[in-house]
Amino acid sequence: MDRDAYLERLDATTGDAEDLFEHFEQRSVAGRTHHVLTAARHGLERGTVIVEESDAVVRGYPSVPRILVLDPGVPSFFEAGERVAIEEKLDGFNVRIADVGEPLAFTRSGYVCPYTTARARDLLALEDFFAAYPEKTICAELIGPETPYTTHDYANVDSHDFRVFDVRDRESGDPLPVAERRELCATLDFGQPRLFGWAEPSDAADVAGNAIDELDSAGREGIVIKSSDGTAMVKYTTESQHHAELAYAFSLPFDYGRDFVFSRIVRDAFQAAEFDEDDDRLQERARNLGESILRPMVATIRDVADGEPVGERHTVRGDPDAIDALFAHLHNQSMTIDLEDDRREDGERVVEFVKVAESSRDRIGYYLNGGSRNE
Repeated sequence: MDRDAYLERLDATTGDAEDLFEHFEQRSVAGRTHHVLTAARHGLERGTVIVEESDAVVRGYPSVPRILVLDPGVPSFFEAGERVAIEEKLDGFNVRIADVGEPLAFTRSGYVCPYTTARARDLLALEDFFAAYPEKTICAELIGPETPYTTHDYANVDSHDFRVFDVRDRESGDPLPVAERRELCATLDFGQPRLFGWAEPSDAADVAGNAIDELDSAGREGIVIKSSDGTAMVKYTTESQHHAELAYAFSLPFDYGRDFVFSRIVRDAFQAAEFDEDDDRLQERARNLGESILRPMVATIRDVADGEPVGERHTVRGDPDAIDALFAHLHNQSMTIDLEDDRREDGERVVEFVKVAESSRDRIGYYLNGGSRNE
């Protein structure tokens, strides 16, 4: 690999190719050698991929900052006078789909997910898209109750589906403007996140607040606010999402760190300070927060005591070969999988399984057996 040539193409903030490429990891996927940036370095996003055989660069997706208050958070973040779009932030599995000799679905960290790749080829008009836009990358969420990663119920999604939230240049990472991207997705019949509206930054906090109220009532994740050209964006999440993430973390209490937990509590506290105008509403939020912490942890302790498997439960369906490739992929990432059901429905293979949370299972078992804890 000509590292100096790729350094120039990547437009990194270092002029030393060795300094950059020491942070890349070499992997082999589908007979092709991939070089993957495992952490953000020198102006490049985590998950940036170089595919030697097809001489392709797939830029990672940028980290999206978060605001903790809508007002003055939104008008402070965006330039005055520009229009911003308020779109739904979906609770799913984030992938970039690029044609690097064949269409592949790359995770945020740069792995190729064989299952998501197979489902994208089945559910999205990739041939039409890449025939017209060979140098573009589709950024999408795999959503629904039947995925091997993040599961969430969405109306009209019985198993799983894709929602395209961005289209970017494969090598530079430059996005299409929001209106152009939404028109393109509509033309190709790509599902996309709900658009709550457009506003100037000075007015966007009100539009965003109304969207958050509606999404919170439905138990949805939140919103992303984007500049019209798609280059600037910020996210904000709902109370129900904060509590759901805490419940998830405390259901696997020794698999998630203090930073994960504390950040969700901080988000909830700032939201309460901005919007909970009376003590009764604050008391309700506090009660819900406490229940999201204690109840799932107690349930997990009882499951371990009863010998039940502890971890993330998932259901997947699809082509049998794609399911086999998925489990090979999960095992390669050193995950312990407990298969609970494996059957055929309408020609598809359907598997229910648990990604075993070994740390929580083993630590809870140790304490239940009388083990001591240093504090």
